[in-house]
Amino acid sequence: MAQVSVAGLGNMGKGMVRRLLAKGHGVTVWNRSPAAVGELVALGAERAGSVADLFAAGPVLSMLADDTAVTAVFEESVLTEAGPNAVHVSMSTISVAAGRAMAERHKAAGVGYLAVPVLGRPAVAEAGQLNLLAAGDSALVDLLEPVFSAVGRRTWRVGEQPWQANVVKITMNLLIIHALEAMAEGFTLAERHGVDAHDLHELITGTLLPGPVYQGYGKEMSDRAYLPAGFRTALGNKDLGLAEAAADSVGLELPAMPALRQMFQTAINLGMADHDWASIAEVLRKG
Repeated sequence: MAQVSVAGLGNMGKGMVRRLLAKGHGVTVWNRSPAAVGELVALGAERAGSVADLFAAGPVLSMLADDTAVTAVFEESVLTEAGPNAVHVSMSTISVAAGRAMAERHKAAGVGYLAVPVLGRPAVAEAGQLNLLAAGDSALVDLLEPVFSAVGRRTWRVGEQPWQANVVKITMNLLIIHALEAMAEGFTLAERHGVDAHDLHELITGTLLPGPVYQGYGKEMSDRAYLPAGFRTALGNKDLGLAEAAADSVGLELPAMPALRQMFQTAINLGMADHDWASIAEVLRKG
């Protein structure tokens, strides 16, 4: 079994650690806020005092909140001191610009680097059913596949440049957001004509649009139940910003972007920042 380290113990990071421990891997953990560390140590993880300790213990998987967190935790001095055999796998959803900068920073320090953001919620991580979007040195992906296969159902290789995985993750989230908007409009239109949302949801998922996005988020919309949040509206708004920036960087205009940004911002203004992002349906329903 492998020895691996994990930085970032939010809900997703904790789910991954639990899965790795359950599969017999040795796991060393670190978090900027130490409160999250104790419960995982009780399950058998080792506590690291610093990011340097993580690198000393094995390849580092990081699951951090955003560009700011990733660039702050993996600063130049930390990478320089990590050593020639160090490896960092960034599993966070970050901007393409940050992904490019992190790849250059690791290359300059001689640290192996992959970007492997994931598709799935914390419960999916704990069940070992994530989809992993991997980009970077293919030999390094091969080396870490036993770790990836512990937390994921499949590792999708999406490019040789690490930042390409960041593009793919942003793209996948943008597709989910479009599906949320389509469902919000469809449910509201049908409801205004007296159609029951639960009946419509069963029809949608049983005919034209089966699959986890329409099944899961559509059920939340038909039930009008958005807590606890699987993915918060505020984070969805952040990801729209990542998509907008990625498009701008290649001179691409996304025609629906202004409407989507307005929808998410209105939901936040209505107090739904910490609700599941399916809650954007309430913007139209209340309108």
